[in-house]
Order: sequence, then C-alpha cells, then structure tokens
Amino acid sequence: MFRKLKGDGKVILVLMLLMVAPVVLHGQVGIPKITIGIEEAKKPEDFVLAIRIVLLLTILSLAPSILIMMTSFTRLIVVFHFIRTSLATQTAPSNQILIGLALFITFFIMKPVLNEINASAIQPYINGEITQKEAIDNAIKPLKKFMLKQTRPKDLELFLDLRGEGRPATPDELALSTVVPAFIISELKTAFQIGFLLYLPMLLIDMVIASTLLSLGMMMLPPIMISMPFKIMLFVLVDGWHLIVESMVKGFIQ
Repeated sequence: MFRKLKGDGKVILVLMLLMVAPVVLHGQVGIPKITIGIEEAKKPEDFVLAIRIVLLLTILSLAPSILIMMTSFTRLIVVFHFIRTSLATQTAPSNQILIGLALFITFFIMKPVLNEINASAIQPYINGEITQKEAIDNAIKPLKKFMLKQTRPKDLELFLDLRGEGRPATPDELALSTVVPAFIISELKTAFQIGFLLYLPMLLIDMVIASTLLSLGMMMLPPIMISMPFKIMLFVLVDGWHLIVESMVKGFIQ
C-alpha cells in the first residue's frame, strides 16, 4: 500500500510540474507596457504634435459622416429603401444587406476619385514631397470635383446666397462648407425622383388588386398581402436590381 501511494505521489508531482511550467515560462516573456498620460509641453513641437493627434482623432470620428455626405452613398441607400418600401416586403432585404450593398457600390463608384487622392495627396505626403496642408488641399480637389458634377446649380446658388458670398471665378474657390450641403440636397432630390418612378408600377398593381378584391366582395382581405407576390414577380421578371444599379452607377460615372 505504501509503495502504491508513493507511486501515486510521483504522478501527482509530475502533473503539478507540467501545470506550473507554462506559467513560469510565460512569465519570462517581456510584455510591452503602453501608457497614456498628460504632460506639460516643453517644446512648441510637442504642442503641434498633440494638436495633430487631436485633429486625426476628430477626422476618424467624422469618417462615417464624410462617407455618407460626400460620396454616392446617400443616393444609393435612399433608393434601396424606396425599393423595399414599394415592394412592401417589410424588412427583406434587411438594413444590413442594403447598407453593405450601398457601401460596396459606393467604393466601386468612388474608386477613380480615391485613386486620384492617393496619387496626388497621400503618396506625395508619405514620401515627404508636399506638406500636410498641401496634401489636404490636393485631397479635397477630387472630392469637390465629384460633388460639383452631381450638384444642381440652383442648390449651389442657394447656399451662396444664404452665406452672402459672390459667385467665385472658378469652382476651386468654392468653400467645402458650401459644396457639401448643396450636393446632399441634389442627391436627395435625385433619389426621391427615382423613388417616385419606382412606386408608379407598384401603385398600379395595388390599385388593380384592390379593385379586383372589391368587385369580388373580399373587402376584409388586405390588398397589400395579395399584391406583394405580384410586385416581387414583376421586379424579378424585369431584373430590377440589375436595371436600378446599372442606371445609378452610370449616372455617377458618365
């Protein structure tokens, strides 16, 4: 019995060593220490660096708004929601699918603009060929050109008049704070125009189904429930997603 207990003790000792060994080995590996603190700036360069970090964090926090307001995303997502509402499919496709589709199409549309920004602003700044201010100015120019191409002159004149500014000699002199809201209004109007055209055939189907049910005396049966399959069938037969995406992408590219 004593020998058996002695053998079991050796086994337990080996198991304990195996359990403790990884902890000991892990403790020998140095872990980097990261600290964030607030200290008094001793040099002007330290203060400038802190301001740059704050500006960078601000830009990163505003990145979703920049994506929505200065690209083709606004028109795409509004039209996609009009499609879902006109088909009366409630939550199909879901918001995640519509937003994801709008994002990927936005990247496809904005790729030439992003390539121009990379060639004229990002790469020269990384290589030290231009200053930070020049890089920002070079990055704004392609975006402004893209927005002005889709902005109605009427909307642009509205914000110029509200600000009390005269007409600039060249489009490059227009302030970004004037171009962006004018661009958003123009995009919303275009999206609502497309949504109106999408609703017309669906409204016609609703009217036909409602009049048919009324003539059959089925007044208690919701017309939307009966018309939804016909709407989906019509949308699929005409290849609706292909036609709508094609027309919107060509509207931005051409």
